[in-house]
Amino acid sequence: MLKILGRASSINVRKVLWLCEELDLAFRREDWGEGFKSTHSPEFMTLNPNAMVPVIQDDGLVLWESNAILRYLANAYAGDWLYPEHARTRAPIDQWMDWQSTELNTSWRYAFMSLVRNSPAHQDARLLAAACKGWAHTMGILNQQLEKTGRYVVGRNFTLADIPIGLAVNRWYETPLEHPDYPAVRTYYERLTERHGYTIWGRNGTP
Repeated sequence: MLKILGRASSINVRKVLWLCEELDLAFRREDWGEGFKSTHSPEFMTLNPNAMVPVIQDDGLVLWESNAILRYLANAYAGDWLYPEHARTRAPIDQWMDWQSTELNTSWRYAFMSLVRNSPAHQDARLLAAACKGWAHTMGILNQQLEKTGRYVVGRNFTLADIPIGLAVNRWYETPLEHPDYPAVRTYYERLTERHGYTIWGRNGTP
């Protein structure tokens, strides 16, 4: 059986858990990180030298990096409806997944650490204001894309890209800061909430 290592509150672990729900894929999860077993232990570092969750173990395969795990599971477990084999159809999905992991994640990091984690190292007012502005900018890019597609990130159908981006949208609305009026993002947020997996692992009160 698929084993998922990582605490259920982690946004990156929740990506994998949501996908398992979409694929109706059985798994066993073990708590690691932040109050649970240490990800800096020799046991865990053997699996992932970055000491970060999630890590999966699947029939001898050990894999880390959440978006790589999403791609693997979709490929391995009949997820072609989420991540098609055709190169031209798949390319925009990869594009937006990579955008999430680089541009979008980078934009929210300081503000999230300051406003949600209450990190003492992230309380500079000037840097916080800049971070909130940058986060709003990247969310504006997403809003423009959703205005074009009318439904989901890549097009009319739900795809693998909607899992990491959908969780990032939840984090946006769960973080106590001023949110510009992005109607397409708000509509997308409500549409995702129609999916059972999102109500469990996405819009569940956890940023």
